Amino acid sequence: MRWFFLFLLVLNVFYFVWHQQQTPLRAKEIAPLALYRSEQKNIRLLSESPESAPKRPSAPQAQVGAPQAGACLYFGPFYDESRAKALEQRLTSLDIQASRQKVDSGVGADYWVYLPPLASRQASLLQLRELQARKIDSYIITEGDLTDGISLGFFQSQDSAGAVVERLKGVGYEAQVREMARNQHDIWIQISPESRRLADDGLVHQLVSDFPELQQQTMPCKSVASGN
Repeated sequence: MRWFFLFLLVLNVFYFVWHQQQTPLRAKEIAPLALYRSEQKNIRLLSESPESAPKRPSAPQAQVGAPQAGACLYFGPFYDESRAKALEQRLTSLDIQASRQKVDSGVGADYWVYLPPLASRQASLLQLRELQARKIDSYIITEGDLTDGISLGFFQSQDSAGAVVERLKGVGYEAQVREMARNQHDIWIQISPESRRLADDGLVHQLVSDFPELQQQTMPCKSVASGN
């Protein structure tokens, strides 16, 4: 019985050895550590992917609105009619609707020294001859509420006018002073609202090289051009 058990044990050992020889061993393939790490780097959370990232709303683009009703763009000011005309023609050649406009610009006041009218024109003319005999510049006033009065000149400062009044008082004349607003007509080139988009900063930069005095302002449009 014991021999039979030993025989079975030897037979099993023999079968196991024979079976192992029939199936060749395969070496395990171990991926390099660098490859493993590179694969880890390629792993990305779904929330990190560009497809799943929430899209931020883009900022709205600024829209250029229509020009304010009744407002026009003006280039100027010009004191020389010929230069204003040259700029007008240049803008017109660029299909920009432009026209010359005269704009009143208050630049201060003048002080008018005068002698009020006398009882008659003859009396005023006699007074005028007396003043001229004293070498005092004077002229007869021919219109307005001071008609037949005597003008003694316009002065840019009140002090200068006051000095003349005092000097005349010293020789027996009671002169008076009237403040007169001094207006100046500047010439501006008016750009119509339809052409404002063409008169951009790039164009202004080009024009300044030929018109160094050029400025731009927005003022109420004038319906009738005064380009004569």
